[in-house]
Amino acid sequence: MPAAMAAAGGRYVVLRAMTRIGFLINPIAGMGGRVGLKGTDGVADRARALGAEPVANARALEALAEFTRLVKGMPHPPVVEWWAAAGAMGSEALHAAGLTVGAIVHVPADPPSAQDTRATVERFLAVPVDLILFCGGDGTARDICALTGEATPVLGIPAGVKMHSGVFGVTPAKTAQALVRYLAGEIGLAPAEIVDLDEERYRQGEWVVRLYMVARTPFEANCVQPTKTPSSGADEAAAQDDVAAELLEDMARHPSALYLLGPGSTVQAIGRALRIDKTLLGIDAVADGKIVGKDLAERAILDLLDRYRECKLVLSPIGAQGFVLGRGNQPLSPEVVRRIGADNLIVISTPGKLARTPWLRFDTGDPTLDAAMTSRKFFEVVIGYHRRRLVRVAP
Repeated sequence: MPAAMAAAGGRYVVLRAMTRIGFLINPIAGMGGRVGLKGTDGVADRARALGAEPVANARALEALAEFTRLVKGMPHPPVVEWWAAAGAMGSEALHAAGLTVGAIVHVPADPPSAQDTRATVERFLAVPVDLILFCGGDGTARDICALTGEATPVLGIPAGVKMHSGVFGVTPAKTAQALVRYLAGEIGLAPAEIVDLDEERYRQGEWVVRLYMVARTPFEANCVQPTKTPSSGADEAAAQDDVAAELLEDMARHPSALYLLGPGSTVQAIGRALRIDKTLLGIDAVADGKIVGKDLAERAILDLLDRYRECKLVLSPIGAQGFVLGRGNQPLSPEVVRRIGADNLIVISTPGKLARTPWLRFDTGDPTLDAAMTSRKFFEVVIGYHRRRLVRVAP
């Protein structure tokens, strides 16, 4: 990828003469989220039967549209040659964003599978491309990086249910910003861990995460997420119990309210305090100290909101990444969040987790709702019994 130097406002910037980018989409990524399947690997047909709709192409188009907007405003825009899989796996979104497809490297089956992803990447590497931009989740990242290793950089547009790997942009728009900054020579590459959950055990309430490999990705802390870090230990458990005690007092003050309890071990501590069977990875509903809904999908949550006049949503951010919404809790759709209201969102965390989590993030799938959350600048976080801390929201 040859580079040149050009003057810009009295300084010099790096210009990449031409960058060849391989682009692909996993069209079924994220479909299982809102219907409560906690993933789509192996259950795409079941997701469709439950009424799930594809989300990956819309997320990809959002990123490409932001890329197009950004480069139009540059005095020296990067020259990109796009290589892609055909149809819903890539070329359709590129055309919709007004970008020219340099070459179609693979025509996928209908419906496409992981084999089509691997075949596309093999063609990219044979070209070779300078970077692979993909849209999907951790499973897609695994399939791609198993072939690229650390040789070819990758960057992911987040569209899965659970994205713990460090190659994903914070949102589709932030992914585009990272890509443009990389092409302009403003940021470089960093190593990123590719991790994934065992989805079958995840659906059964077990959190089994494995590190598969290390890849390279354009990294800028405001645009690209770090790898999720787990919380554990006796001190962490005691801190979770303190947070739970505070929430029990809040519930006692609002006995008629519906409390939606999100996934994660910090929120599960509330279930232990209530002596109820709170799922570790699902969204459960509690009213007057009793479970009224368990492992809920979007539709079931909306039905409960029709029945209760007051509702509070209890969530804990993902360690290091900071995501409150948009990672592992997709049944909390933009419609659900709007009906509950940001003022009724209770964010909880242990002090240990917050020490590794400098800010909070929101990626609901609705840029307008994300902007409304971001505009608050800070959220109050419950960190113990009668203890709270203001935590900054990432811009």
